[in-house]
Amino acid sequence: MAAALMNLLRLARAGIVLAQHGVRFVPPGTKAPLPLRLAHAATWPIRAISWPFQAGKPRERRITDALASLGPSYIKLGQFLATRADIIGPELAADLRHLQDRLPPFSMEEARRAIEEALGGKLENHFAEFGPPVAAASIAQVHKAVVVEDGVPRKVAVKILRPGIERRFRRDLDSFYFAARLIERFHPPSRRLRPVAVVDTLARTTQLEMDLRLEAAAMSEMAEHSANDEDFRVPQVDWRRTARRVLTVEWIDGIPISDRVALQAAGHDLGRLGEIVLRTFLRHAMRDGFFHADMHQGNLFVDERGRIVAVDFGIMGRLGVKERRFLAEILHGLITRDYKRAADVHFWAGYVPPHHPPAVFAQALRAIGEPIHGRTASEISMADLLGQLFAYTEVFDMQTRPELILLQKSMVIVEGVARGLDPNLNLWTAAEPVAREWVEANYGVTGRLREAGEGAEVLGKVLSDLPGLLARAEEGVTAFAEMAKSGIRLDSETVERIGAAEARHARWGRVALWVGALSLAAIALAILAG
Repeated sequence: MAAALMNLLRLARAGIVLAQHGVRFVPPGTKAPLPLRLAHAATWPIRAISWPFQAGKPRERRITDALASLGPSYIKLGQFLATRADIIGPELAADLRHLQDRLPPFSMEEARRAIEEALGGKLENHFAEFGPPVAAASIAQVHKAVVVEDGVPRKVAVKILRPGIERRFRRDLDSFYFAARLIERFHPPSRRLRPVAVVDTLARTTQLEMDLRLEAAAMSEMAEHSANDEDFRVPQVDWRRTARRVLTVEWIDGIPISDRVALQAAGHDLGRLGEIVLRTFLRHAMRDGFFHADMHQGNLFVDERGRIVAVDFGIMGRLGVKERRFLAEILHGLITRDYKRAADVHFWAGYVPPHHPPAVFAQALRAIGEPIHGRTASEISMADLLGQLFAYTEVFDMQTRPELILLQKSMVIVEGVARGLDPNLNLWTAAEPVAREWVEANYGVTGRLREAGEGAEVLGKVLSDLPGLLARAEEGVTAFAEMAKSGIRLDSETVERIGAAEARHARWGRVALWVGALSLAAIALAILAG
């Protein structure tokens, strides 16, 4: 009861802050659950008083300022919901895309303390130079430093978690779970959107972000996957100076990908860079099943060789074979106008319930895909297409797929980066080779031969293990036969455990224990009788 009351108070505070910033609780035309309508009505006086101070502020600034004032957890929640137009509506989702993950830095004294606690000794034992923060976000901040090894100085970036951030996230996530469970319980139409699963995904991603050793491992893994990629690379990790709350990596001196003027002055082709960003993301998602899920402009640089260098690997996405096929087939199907194939993969993946006719769903995909053909490159948007696809989720009883949430979010971000480099970039033309390559590699002649080879390998392993399996089976039959002849005997240790259990448990506990033991005996005898 006390926990529920605290969660209600925290959520009430958040509602008051949103009202003070003039944020709508209920989008126009939306049938909201009764508690939300009551909250909207209860905060009317606050909104009325605050309105004169918010009237001149753009709508998107109101929501982003409100969430920023609520703290790190709400910033992350807002960024997360920016990808979920199916839950909060396209208007609010568009506003949330303006939310910046920036907070004032914490002090140098706190940074020093964090490093010394994480790495041991004094800060000077690890870094020859240690500068002030160069970037500060909701979870961590970054410092530029210098290390000296074998007399050679080397610039590094040092990422440090905010003091007390784990405790604050645990508290706010508890409130988010509380709200999600209430929504699922009292608003049946929302159950299809799986609010608790949405919070689960947010909780997992933030939990991973708050162990910087996992971020270092993600960088190492992606570096292995992309070792042969000519146009993309990952900074090297300094494992000696990395711990749970401190991460040290190679400093990147490249040009920020957002600086179009500097990129052009350095002779880089912006259109080519836009294609590289898009194709790199899709290649990692489809080829490797492991992708950078926060590829916004602040996390991408261009080095002197024209390669994209990514930083901040705190949010990563993984896709299984089924999800990778889904992504490739959807892109390939819409680009080539093979709507039947694109529809079939939805049913194969289990995303559309089987009681819906595949032909009708293919018709819906045609309604989405046809308008992109015949339009100029600047008018085609993956984000818009995803929005239209989400619009059909309710019509076809499609449940939210948590494993695709990060993918959806990341595709929207990557599209924005690519378009920022070249507004006329044809996203579909850029994506088509990667999707086609994956489909052909996995379902063409090469893919079939590889599957056959893998199948033969598995069959060979089973056949090589068969003598051992038969020998163990024969031993088991012999043992059961001996049990049938001599009766079942319990060794002294088992007898002692049963005696201890009898002493600990009440009468019904003893009965259950003996029923379990006798059941095992009955199963053994039944096998022999068969």
